[in-house]
Amino acid sequence: MRSDQIKKGVVRAPNRCLLYATGVSPKDLNKPFIGIASSFSDLVPGHIAMRDLERFIERGIAAGGGVPFIFGAPAVCDGIAMGHSGMHYSLASREIIADLVETVASAHMLDGLVLLSNCDKITPGMLMAAARLNIPSIVVTAGAMMTGMYEKKRRSMVRDTFEAVGQFQAGKINEEQLTELEIAACPGAGACQGMYTANTMACLTETMGMSLQNCATALAVSAKKKRIAYESGIKIVELVKSDIKPRDILTLNAFKNAITADMALGGSTNTVLHLPAIAHEAGIKLPLELFDEISKKTSQIVCLEPAGDHYMEDLDNAGGIPAVLSALASSLSPSKTVNGEDVTAIAKNGKILDEEIIRVKNPYKTEGGIAILRGNIATNGSVVKQAAVSEKMKVFSGRARVFNSEDDAMKAILDKKIIAGDVVVIRYEGPAGGPGMREMLSPTSAIHGMGLSDSVALLTDGRFSGGTRGPCIGHISPEAASGGAIGIIEEGDTIKINIPKRTLNVDLTDAQIKERLAKSRKLEPKIKNGYLARYAKLVQSADTGAILE
Repeated sequence: MRSDQIKKGVVRAPNRCLLYATGVSPKDLNKPFIGIASSFSDLVPGHIAMRDLERFIERGIAAGGGVPFIFGAPAVCDGIAMGHSGMHYSLASREIIADLVETVASAHMLDGLVLLSNCDKITPGMLMAAARLNIPSIVVTAGAMMTGMYEKKRRSMVRDTFEAVGQFQAGKINEEQLTELEIAACPGAGACQGMYTANTMACLTETMGMSLQNCATALAVSAKKKRIAYESGIKIVELVKSDIKPRDILTLNAFKNAITADMALGGSTNTVLHLPAIAHEAGIKLPLELFDEISKKTSQIVCLEPAGDHYMEDLDNAGGIPAVLSALASSLSPSKTVNGEDVTAIAKNGKILDEEIIRVKNPYKTEGGIAILRGNIATNGSVVKQAAVSEKMKVFSGRARVFNSEDDAMKAILDKKIIAGDVVVIRYEGPAGGPGMREMLSPTSAIHGMGLSDSVALLTDGRFSGGTRGPCIGHISPEAASGGAIGIIEEGDTIKINIPKRTLNVDLTDAQIKERLAKSRKLEPKIKNGYLARYAKLVQSADTGAILE
């Protein structure tokens, strides 16, 4: 066993001495040492119920014949970090998590890992570590939150609080209603209730084969989730004994299957950052073109919030990811899973229990949820969640309203300075320029809440929450801080968006763009010390997955 390096032989007497100090028994030295990388936090609703799951994972590891060791990993709640300087740290925390898991697992020579995760950057960060370490690993995502209830209607965090800010500004609701909504929308533990980034990544983790069946959709605090945690503890010991490693599972086929499921689910645009970053750690390249290629031939068969009116609890009741895979069976490639079954076998046995939630015969859209746009603004690509764009806004031309930060744009929106026909351009918010590529849920939700999402578009070299809806195009590459053309757009320029044709352009000639670029000056770095300053120097473009090199 890998852990023999810290527990076997005469020269390891001091190491054993310290292990005994933790309460380890001499009999335990013949068992696999299993780390539980827990991202429990009192700060993050998606993670507050993890103490219970830790217990069930521990019980499973012990039942399987292993020795469990819990260690901590940080977690950032994107919703709480949203709209202020804290959001600079969200994407950047993904790299910290990957490095931390690698560090602890390598320093203590653990034989295997259970990765207890849930929210947006934690799951991809842990998967990056698993691929990098390549020791037996399994992911337990802690589950989605139940919907809230207000005025006899189910409620969720994004649609009913972020968008309520815009509704309040527009005079559509009063302060009392706003307060009642914010209290009702999130009734307890779990990840935000729709197909936002956390739940999208949970679904893709299960699709790729790194979680047990039904893990992605089993709700937080449910007995079902606890049973999955327990079974995952047993399974990791089996994976160690069988020497099945993440790179045996995270193959190119697994990533293609994940992209297929992503398009069918109408998932978050953040997956276009996270899947390439995980693949990079596994030694696999995932070009943006692959997302678009798969999107064009994959119908969207599930439509949860923000684009639709259903929630994760509905998808779970409809059969979960096995049911979705059954609908996609003809498009899937063979790929191993931690379940011990090939994903194609799981798809064969999956059953759709609600054909309104998983619509095979009458799909919501004939193409997948995400589209990749290119043009003179985005020569290296950009990303839009086309599943959440109305048909009338898929082809749009408008006047550029230019802002060098999210904060300035948000002020203009709330001051009602943005009108129909405008294209809000938010730049210097990319991976390096942000730094950290802040999510733009606050401005996009305000635009929607004010009734402008069918008449105003938004472009950014930053990114969007999985909860964003409307014609919002992000990940524009190259970013402004790297000399990208988004940096030379001027107030009043005409922006042309054509999602069906996959184009994004400013109405300027190549000569005009070249002339403006020659005259342009980069802004001073927004943050000049600490982790984010170091991150800005190492992070690569969004089209690479914003990896560090």
